[in-house]
Amino acid sequence: MKTLALDFSQLSQPEIYKLLIGAIVPRPIAFVSTVSAEGVGNLAPFSFFNAVSSYPPCLMISIARKSTGEKKDTLKNIEETGTFVVNCVSEWMVEPMNQASADYPYGVDEMAQVGLTAIPSVKVKASRVKEAAIQMECEVYRILEIGDGLSVGSTTLVVGRILLMHVAEAVYDQGKIRIDALKPIARLAGSSYSKLGEVFDLARPKI
Repeated sequence: MKTLALDFSQLSQPEIYKLLIGAIVPRPIAFVSTVSAEGVGNLAPFSFFNAVSSYPPCLMISIARKSTGEKKDTLKNIEETGTFVVNCVSEWMVEPMNQASADYPYGVDEMAQVGLTAIPSVKVKASRVKEAAIQMECEVYRILEIGDGLSVGSTTLVVGRILLMHVAEAVYDQGKIRIDALKPIARLAGSSYSKLGEVFDLARPKI
């Protein structure tokens, strides 16, 4: 297969971003609910997201700067409170999830704006999304700045320790998650998303 060598030191931030979101696919979506120190809720989706470790149980979210270089509301709230909730996105939540990505002013509670239902968490202050089949209550484990912290493309890597996971009975089966019932949505490039598609098993080989 013939390839092109793309030197990232010669490319602009937008060019690099387009290549990354097109190459690293599909990406799970963290629908992150937070609350400010004043008690105002916030909800936003992030696709630079994944698991980190199982002991301690941690996940990571990469929160980029706004086009102005300012911190996003989610990051502000996490820094203020030290906690957040990751709600998993399923097919039945696609429209409100997408609507929540709009650039609402700081202090607007997106959960109410997009018609989702806030329910209390057990161990953190931020509300959970009732419609999400999986909700993970987290506290900050580490925060790491990537880049200069000002430029577009700079990001803050938030590693959260999962304190409590809420799982809908319909997607839970003897200690495992039923992926067919969860119906997760993945992020692709541009305005594109993906459903689960074909699932196949492949056992790990033994030498």
